[in-house]
Amino acid sequence: MSIYVGNLSYDVTQEDLSKVFAEYGSVKSVQLPTDRETGRARGFGFVEMESEDAESSAIQALDGAEWMGRAMKVNKARPREDRGNRRSGGGNWG
Repeated sequence: MSIYVGNLSYDVTQEDLSKVFAEYGSVKSVQLPTDRETGRARGFGFVEMESEDAESSAIQALDGAEWMGRAMKVNKARPREDRGNRRSGGGNWG
């Protein structure tokens, strides 16, 4: 399971986020999604920790904590929903 981290500064790096979470246990991975068009960070990310205990400790300690001038939103990530076909409109072509 991974941790959702929201309300991040757009200047945050994967290394920065990894260092903060490493205080609570071993970090397996960090993902910071970027905008497809601008390449800029989108203000949220995901952190995967080695153990449930480390995840729980990090969530409890960091949710609402101020970091880089912002109050972080930290909680368990929800499973990604299948969005299906993202095209909208109902044209019959043919």
